[in-house]
Amino acid sequence: MPRAQGSLGIWICESEERQLLGGVLTELRNRGVKDILISCIDGLKGFDEAINSIFPQTEIQLCVVHLIRNTLKYVVSKDQKQFVKELRNVYSAPTEEAGLNELQLLEEKWGGKYQFALKGWRNNWHNIATFFKYPEEIRRMIYTTNAVESVHRQFRKVTKAKTLFPNDEALTKALFLAYRDLSKKWCMPVRDWPFIVSKFDIIFGERFTMN
Repeated sequence: MPRAQGSLGIWICESEERQLLGGVLTELRNRGVKDILISCIDGLKGFDEAINSIFPQTEIQLCVVHLIRNTLKYVVSKDQKQFVKELRNVYSAPTEEAGLNELQLLEEKWGGKYQFALKGWRNNWHNIATFFKYPEEIRRMIYTTNAVESVHRQFRKVTKAKTLFPNDEALTKALFLAYRDLSKKWCMPVRDWPFIVSKFDIIFGERFTMN
């Protein structure tokens, strides 16, 4: 959650790369973003390190939805329903300790068959477990990047409808116009926002209240 107004931006690139993301983060800082409290990210390698190199106090939360999807790529279809049901016990646990216990049970039952699928949860636990620090109202905000992915899907509709653009500037203008239309729908307030604000004030203190 960047702590500055006007921190949204559009960047044109062929693919996601750590070097590019580092440049984006540096630009945000130069434009006035003083701090990011929590950053929910996908599994792009090095993204967490790039964030912490620019904003060293930022807490990283890996997108649980991405993790689930990536895990299921390595689970055969006939096992997926039961596997997902038991995996849910891990990320819906009330505490990090309980989540680790559920992960241990999952590994004991499925590890022999799906060790590779579960490896990502164990190896990345330090960035998965961040949301356990917070109450349910805040967890709902930070455990997935689906809100951003929804915007990206709308952008892809624009680029798919017109596959050729004369230059990057034309593409940027098309995406900006799409964003302007999409932003009109961003009017529903976050549920339990007064409670969330109060909790952030307690947890982050001056980092939250500054500016």
